[in-house]
Amino acid sequence: MDIKNVVAVVTGGASGLGEATVVELAKCGAKITVVDIDVERGEKLAASCGAGNAIFAKADVTDETDVQQVIKKTVDAFGKINVAISCAGVANPAKVLSKKGPLSLDAFNKVLQINLVGTLNITRLAVEHMNSNTPDAEGEKGVIINTASVAAFEGQIGQVAYSASKAGVVGMTLPLARECAEYGVRVVTIAPGLFATPMMASLPASVKEVLAATVPFPHRLGKPSEYAMLAKHIIENTMLNGCCIRLDGALRMPPK
Repeated sequence: MDIKNVVAVVTGGASGLGEATVVELAKCGAKITVVDIDVERGEKLAASCGAGNAIFAKADVTDETDVQQVIKKTVDAFGKINVAISCAGVANPAKVLSKKGPLSLDAFNKVLQINLVGTLNITRLAVEHMNSNTPDAEGEKGVIINTASVAAFEGQIGQVAYSASKAGVVGMTLPLARECAEYGVRVVTIAPGLFATPMMASLPASVKEVLAATVPFPHRLGKPSEYAMLAKHIIENTMLNGCCIRLDGALRMPPK
């Protein structure tokens, strides 16, 4: 798919991986709807992309009505939607058993709702609209890019909810791609390693240095722009489908 023909919805688009993706796609000529709950940052980012290139939509990714309105707002503004990128997510680390007692089901469910159910919510409603798009020369109508994590494969102590949610995103990639092939829509998941995102920003500098040193090469945290570069390549490379791509500098997470 030619980036200049892209109309993308990017959730979690006001910061971190999502923000970098919005910037990269806009730079290449795509039209974007920045989806986030942070109105101030989202509107500022959309405005920075240039008049007519991006809009902002406040939405809870777990809410069906909110996401339906995002799709409608995008189509009303740009005429279609053919790319959906899910970057919205939370970590909320907690042990199954701590000094406070067993892990709260509400805390566990909150992470699953945002990271897994929210991702499926965007995917299913975007695919519904993409199916009505006019196919290109290869029969392609759309691209779905979801975000997992290396925690899906090597979850650490305290990451039971986060790992479960991200493993779910990985697990639904192939069945989604197999079904969506019928509609001319590709589905690919990116599993980032340790990236310099707002989730990481709250950690002390000394801790971030130790974490960065665990990455075999390069010995640093990933840059959100590197995630954005991969997302752009996935859009452009039609043969990428039904897979999960690790973006981690060969990192394999230890137990803790």
